[in-house]
Amino acid sequence: MAKFHGIIGFAENYEERPGVWRDRIVERPYYGDVLDRFFENRTSQEVNDDLILSNQISIVSDTYAFENFQFMKYVTYLGKKWKITRVGVQYPRLVLSMGGVYNAH
Repeated sequence: MAKFHGIIGFAENYEERPGVWRDRIVERPYYGDVLDRFFENRTSQEVNDDLILSNQISIVSDTYAFENFQFMKYVTYLGKKWKITRVGVQYPRLVLSMGGVYNAH
């Protein structure tokens, strides 16, 4: 089983001005294990095919991750930011499933 060390991005809401709320990304480092490794090229209607990463990473979480796992947006793995598509809670770990490349808007 391969080891993991990387950054996880959490979206925190803040009020930019009265009535206008925005997301701010807070990045935090975590350690864990890579459970599965699968890459898939998915054909689409776009010019280029989509690259999908179907990996699972099990991280040793802290209090912040347990209280905010619903706000996890991406994990940095192999030099790229990948969308977190699902989070499994298995105390004291969180199992993160990844999808396509994360693109912040």
